[in-house]
Amino acid sequence: MWRPAAPPAAAAAAGGQSRREDIRNVAIIAHVDHGKTTLVDAMLKQAKVFRENQAVETRIMDSNDLERERGITILSKNTAVRYKGNKINIIDTPGHADFGGEVERVLNMADGVLLLVDSVEGPMPQTRFVLRKALELNKKVVVVVNKVDRPAARSDWVVDQTFELFLDLGASDEQCDFPVVYASGIAGIAGDSPDNLADDLEPLFDVIVREVAPPVVQMDAPLQLLVTNLDYDEHKGRIAIGRVQSGTIRKGDSIVFTKPGDVKPQSGRISELFVYDNFARTAVDEVAAGDICALTGLSAVSIGETICDPADIRPLPTIEVEEPTVRMTFSVNTSPFAGQEGKYVTSRNLKDRLERELERNLALRVEPGAGAESFEVSGRGSLHLGILMENMRREGYEFEVGPPKVITKIDPQTGGRMEPMEEAVIEVPEEHVGQVVDLMGQRKAQMVDMTAGGCCSESTTRLKYEIPTRALLGIRNAMLTATKGTAVLNTNLIGYTPYVGEIQTRDNGSLVCFETGQVTTYALESVQQRGRLFVKPGEGVYEGQVIGIYQRQGDLKVNCCKKKAMTNIRAASKDATTVISEAIPVNLDYALEYVVDDELVEVTPSSVRMRKNPSKKGGKKA
Repeated sequence: MWRPAAPPAAAAAAGGQSRREDIRNVAIIAHVDHGKTTLVDAMLKQAKVFRENQAVETRIMDSNDLERERGITILSKNTAVRYKGNKINIIDTPGHADFGGEVERVLNMADGVLLLVDSVEGPMPQTRFVLRKALELNKKVVVVVNKVDRPAARSDWVVDQTFELFLDLGASDEQCDFPVVYASGIAGIAGDSPDNLADDLEPLFDVIVREVAPPVVQMDAPLQLLVTNLDYDEHKGRIAIGRVQSGTIRKGDSIVFTKPGDVKPQSGRISELFVYDNFARTAVDEVAAGDICALTGLSAVSIGETICDPADIRPLPTIEVEEPTVRMTFSVNTSPFAGQEGKYVTSRNLKDRLERELERNLALRVEPGAGAESFEVSGRGSLHLGILMENMRREGYEFEVGPPKVITKIDPQTGGRMEPMEEAVIEVPEEHVGQVVDLMGQRKAQMVDMTAGGCCSESTTRLKYEIPTRALLGIRNAMLTATKGTAVLNTNLIGYTPYVGEIQTRDNGSLVCFETGQVTTYALESVQQRGRLFVKPGEGVYEGQVIGIYQRQGDLKVNCCKKKAMTNIRAASKDATTVISEAIPVNLDYALEYVVDDELVEVTPSSVRMRKNPSKKGGKKA
């Protein structure tokens, strides 16, 4: 079995501390779609992680189906490369603020961060979010201006904007003096200026080794390892991941794991021990302080607990994450089609699955609902909860959820209600600016800035707003419709503000099915004149199901299952061709944006339907 070489001798510092000069721990943080995972691909390939003839997919680190489909990183992942005798542990983090819980905890394992910024777009709202977390933890920041080979690249402007962002976030003088590397992740090249790029990523590796400090550790101290992530293997069971803060952990060791304030620490034994090396977990006998490792044998360990030496139990401070901002009610499916498509349909199944999610999803909260078969689930945003639902339905779960609702707070000084406020940045072509301004105005958003010439072209305008999180629910579909699909919206939570009053989030009512049956072309011919449809001929529907968008306010009950009467009289229109409009495709994201207070989303492994909530009276009937 391979055994790591002993760490090189290092100059002892005060308090028995020393530096692991052979290790660098870096996290890569960026806004969504700024090329973070593609750059990691290039780093792995150039570090000779793969064989010359090995078939390697793009976006290697996006390992689950949802990440590949959506092109975003959802779960943080670890890997490592070797460069000039140094081991560089790389932590790939999500770029979306809804998965901020992942970012906040994995930054505990890193000594520095690579902040990727697009050479055209510059810093975006979620760049602000992840950078703020890194600066609060006093991590060394290396700015990487990515995609410098784009025709519209404006690298100098991007660096200036990044410097201003550092100042806005209250960075110290030392933090503001950040090193800059220019790169093209897809081409696998980097350099110290946009016009002086090497043929590979060696300049980036050099900056990481030079600028990111080696981990400062206590080699001879008792063991301390803070669990920052969990994985699962069918054969090995639960896998705990973390960085050894002090001491040495060995295979077969008896240990205890606990949190600050725990009266009775739990004990266990390390079955197997792994380090990350060349994009794989490599089994080892021991891991010294400063390195990141994975271990098995502790079936009850959870994120935030410290693995300690039984002779000296000193838990590290547990991981703190920001509070959730959005709540939804998960409950057992009660529609007429309940139990027909799902494998796990009971409240016990639902409760067990949500409790398992709590073990690794620190930003999630689960509380008992109003009834025995419902649960109040809180998260960082509708995308955060939507990804959980999508994973559950793919695993065979069937359930129903209510519309997203914002979590408010009480101001301790005034006793007034406070609600979360977000910064929204919108890139939109000039011809659609008016529609965006009208839409944001209806939702009580305050414009902060308006700049001509956005990231895509001179004809693009960048609008910056402060808007209540409540007003963002359902806004993406409305904005795409108003701008013919051309607007790009990015948001970031900035704090809490006094409640701004009622906000109208949907102008149209719903077309509601009148009876249970099968949709017919004959019925849709007249129903489609009342609005846009979600259903097609031949689909099964039930009474109370939302089958379309009514063109007016209030709801309208319609019969979409009506069949043409069979008579022996030849109709004059017998040979006329019936034209049915294209149905709006309803996926989970669309449904969560569409539904309002008196509606539910029915989620099954094969279908996403919307229905009126039978426990609430619907809107005005036509």
